[in-house]
Amino acid sequence: MKIKDTLTYQDIAEIPDLLEKFSSRAGEIKKLAVRSSDKTVYLVGRGSSGTATLFAKYIWEGYAGTITNFVHPHSIFEARKPLHFSGQAVWAFSQSGRSQDIVACLEKLIKWGAKGVAVTNEADLKHNPLARLAGRHILLSDSKELPVAATKSFELQLWAVLWAAQAWSGCFRPGEFKATVTAARKAAAENYGGEALLRKIMGANMLGFVGRGPFNAVAEDSALKFREMAKAHALGYSAAEFLHGPVGAYTPKDLVFLFAPATRLPEDLLKVKRALQERGTPYHVVKPGALKFPFSCIPVDIRMKRLALRLALAKGLNPDNPKGLNKVTQTF
Repeated sequence: MKIKDTLTYQDIAEIPDLLEKFSSRAGEIKKLAVRSSDKTVYLVGRGSSGTATLFAKYIWEGYAGTITNFVHPHSIFEARKPLHFSGQAVWAFSQSGRSQDIVACLEKLIKWGAKGVAVTNEADLKHNPLARLAGRHILLSDSKELPVAATKSFELQLWAVLWAAQAWSGCFRPGEFKATVTAARKAAAENYGGEALLRKIMGANMLGFVGRGPFNAVAEDSALKFREMAKAHALGYSAAEFLHGPVGAYTPKDLVFLFAPATRLPEDLLKVKRALQERGTPYHVVKPGALKFPFSCIPVDIRMKRLALRLALAKGLNPDNPKGLNKVTQTF
């Protein structure tokens, strides 16, 4: 299978245009981006959508003065007494809008007084129970995502998070959004690392992805894509979490990616680098380029998704439809 024949490649190639289209209607977010009166938001999601909520926590708390809390559906379903959600805003992230546990969780929270916001990639409300339930729907695009692994929908979720922060606090400059689209075009057409990096990955027993702040979310989702598309043993970590034990599992036969938020590694990633050097574990530093942080997360994540796609094809796998996985995963 050639890379350009895959649906995953086509979705990744479409990302820059979809980011641009979303930006053209980003003004709609001001009406939809609800918070509680004390500037608090609750977040719920699974899989890549759950990882997008992690990105939202870092961005909204770090840049938009908005406290964000994670909702775990199981605790909501098992709650023996009603929880006080009156006036609280709950953002539910779901590519399809059809994840049963996310829909059921939001339904219960709304009954307890919450205001819902659905962030999905499904325009047809007949097939989007989450958006119907929430009443407020941030549509990521009108372009359906068919492969199992979320690529364009994940990037658009990160994009929606950045635009929501902008709507709340004006924390970014308009030019930063435009520059990101340009950087995304370059990343979507690039074979990052070339064949040399691909060979290193092929020879590694275990892959690690380490980032700090918003790049923690990129690390988590990069690892997920390598697992989904390429059947690789891959895990994502924050820098602090990695040093609290996981580093002990890495050997000279593994490979760890370090996501740098700037040209120079911050102290916590330098500690990770030194720990890997002591163990003789190979590592690869992914630099952000000229784009400012946190916008640099977008092109870096695109490069990792293309790299996972290339690895899957090099191993003779079908990245669009991995065996045993489904586009809409029902866990409820």
